[in-house]
Amino acid sequence: MQEEEIERLVDRFERSSLDHLQITDDNFKLVLSKPGAAPAPVSTPPTSSGPVAEPATADGGPLPVSANTTSVTAPLVGVVYFAPQPDQPVFKQVGDPVAAGEVVCLIEAMKMVNEVKAPVGGVLKAVLVDDGTLVEYDQPLMQIEQV
Repeated sequence: MQEEEIERLVDRFERSSLDHLQITDDNFKLVLSKPGAAPAPVSTPPTSSGPVAEPATADGGPLPVSANTTSVTAPLVGVVYFAPQPDQPVFKQVGDPVAAGEVVCLIEAMKMVNEVKAPVGGVLKAVLVDDGTLVEYDQPLMQIEQV
């Protein structure tokens, strides 16, 4: 692991809500803990260094935000998945109708898969993160426009 990668991981860890991070890579092991953190380690996948996509319309322009738009946010830190299994279709695509309480994605944290449900009904207007991305607590994942 390169020094720049370690510095980037330490920086992201300090800004995150995580208390403990352990990464093992071949002959390398990195363990980070914040003061007062519980001693039990939490394994997480390496973070993505790419920028998070900005909401956009089909033509690439910025997504207009209205008073009727509600964000679906991550209820916990973990890896987001938009399909129930890698070989299955996504739960919802941009433009699909969404019912309140309907599962729109999954977040895997500590080998547990958690359903993320739509807080409101409407139409899915934007997906704000990529499939397989590590997301933070309360990070916006999608936008639903109520109709």
